[in-house]
Amino acid sequence: MTQNIYDDPEFFQGYSQMARSISGLDAAPEWPALKAMLPPMKGLKAVDLGCGYGWFCRWASEHGADSVLGLDVSEKMLEQARKTTSADNIQYARADLEQLDLPAASFDLAYSSLALHYIKDLPGLFAKIHEALKPGSRFVFSIEHPIFMAPRNPGWLIDSEGNKRWPLDSYQREGERVTNWLAEGVIKQHRTIGTLLNTLIGAGFSIRQVNEWGPSDAEVAAQPALAEERERPMMMLVSVQR
Repeated sequence: MTQNIYDDPEFFQGYSQMARSISGLDAAPEWPALKAMLPPMKGLKAVDLGCGYGWFCRWASEHGADSVLGLDVSEKMLEQARKTTSADNIQYARADLEQLDLPAASFDLAYSSLALHYIKDLPGLFAKIHEALKPGSRFVFSIEHPIFMAPRNPGWLIDSEGNKRWPLDSYQREGERVTNWLAEGVIKQHRTIGTLLNTLIGAGFSIRQVNEWGPSDAEVAAQPALAEERERPMMMLVSVQR
């Protein structure tokens, strides 16, 4: 079973204070780039894998999706999602993505935001997603970038002049990474870029777009704190087609 860190009280409290938890998609700097990968929502049946507070589910509904299913392993996340959702074409359900069970050829879009780096059996999950999508459908997701995830002891190295460097090590050593982010003992699964993309291809997907996200000049001007995201990619945004 996926580590259910989001139901840990300390972790959930910290997560609830993050800008993207308070203000939703508009507070996620990568959202414009991720949104540009999505097909038009009108009439689609969509599934959100790791839906969290349900921000994407509500956005998809507001932009014309016929139905949206939000899945998450965290009861606390689902409770918050249900509290803030009124649309009757959105359903939420508890699900472990390591054991995903969806009807075949039943969705036009699968979406996931910053959830897949927690999954150990990623080949199995990608196979299930491929099976659940109709032919020609999209799977669009964000995931922590392998360069960001790889270090055994992640954190900026700052020289005497204040310049930042990211300590890239153990890149080829795939597998578990344990970090203390919002709570101690958060388990993530590091894979190289090649492994991630080849796993998608092996599941039967065609790769449409890969974005090693970084902020634009305008975004840095508006939010100077984003400047450090130009020193190394924190996220990958990927769009594939079934």
